[in-house]
Amino acid sequence: MNIEQMKIVIKEIITKTDLTPCVVGHRGVGKSAGIIQACREIGRKYVPLRLGQMEVGDLVGIPFREGALMHWSRPSWWPGDDELPTVVHCDELNRAQQEDTLQAIFQFVEPPAEGMFRSLHTHHLSRHHKVIVSINPPDGTYQVATLDRALVDRMVMLFVETDYNCWARYATERELSGDVRQFLAGNSGLLAKPGAAMEMQVEPTERGWEMVSILRKSCRFPGDLEMEVYAGIIGKEAAITFMRWLADQKGRPLAAGQILNDWALVAGHAEQQRDDVQAASMNDLVATLQASPTLNNDQEANLVAYIAILPRDLRFGFIKSLLKIPEVALGLTQDKYDSVVFDAIQTISREA
Repeated sequence: MNIEQMKIVIKEIITKTDLTPCVVGHRGVGKSAGIIQACREIGRKYVPLRLGQMEVGDLVGIPFREGALMHWSRPSWWPGDDELPTVVHCDELNRAQQEDTLQAIFQFVEPPAEGMFRSLHTHHLSRHHKVIVSINPPDGTYQVATLDRALVDRMVMLFVETDYNCWARYATERELSGDVRQFLAGNSGLLAKPGAAMEMQVEPTERGWEMVSILRKSCRFPGDLEMEVYAGIIGKEAAITFMRWLADQKGRPLAAGQILNDWALVAGHAEQQRDDVQAASMNDLVATLQASPTLNNDQEANLVAYIAILPRDLRFGFIKSLLKIPEVALGLTQDKYDSVVFDAIQTISREA
């Protein structure tokens, strides 16, 4: 993505989630300038931290004693709870010269757990303050450390590249020299030579898919950027597969909510699902019922109706999973459902 697209994405993430964007790009592409502009456009105070110049004490504060307790003073850069909404920009994260500095900032760039505050040692950041990271790619041309997979997994990696049209609009707005603009209009290849591919250890993880879920529920990205954003969390291969799955409406398995709440509308679709797709619907139902096993009468009847259309082998396996959920098992073993579940329960009893 280019700088203009990066600004769109980070404004969505910063204003609507607690996730941490990490802007990855080659020197001079405009990472810091773009982040500053985005902060201005959403009315956020901007605080830069150049981590290549900082030690652990600069981050966690100086220790002092108060009676029998040890405390750490609040660093001067730390935004107070009553200050205007602030974006703390952890610049040059992978240029931290000391290993313990990088380990100290790890906690700060990690998004806070639900109901918790983003923290750094004993300091807690108010929820209206947010964090952004930027780095040069570890491609061998920069004096930077390789970030470990655990740290990469906690951020939304946004890969930014040179784009002449984007720069030309910026140059016009800033009223840069007309000679320079005219020259580059005819020699755009001299704006910046592309660097090496920006490869990072971005792979699918449970945390990554949760971050994708947060973004899908909270943010709206232009269609051409959505896949890029997800690729920076779960990797390109998984992101492409996921986006194709989203586009393939006919091939998508029915969700638990559709089966339990809208059975009359989806019954025909359910009967036509392939066995592998049916298995995905069954897994979703089991997970949903394990989390929330209480069913009303209509949902219970819809569940049994779904069981009735399953092939015999799938039905037995599905009922076996459902019987491990006490509240659901109590409903399924009612006499009125014998025509659907009795054979399966008998078979399961014999196996036991």
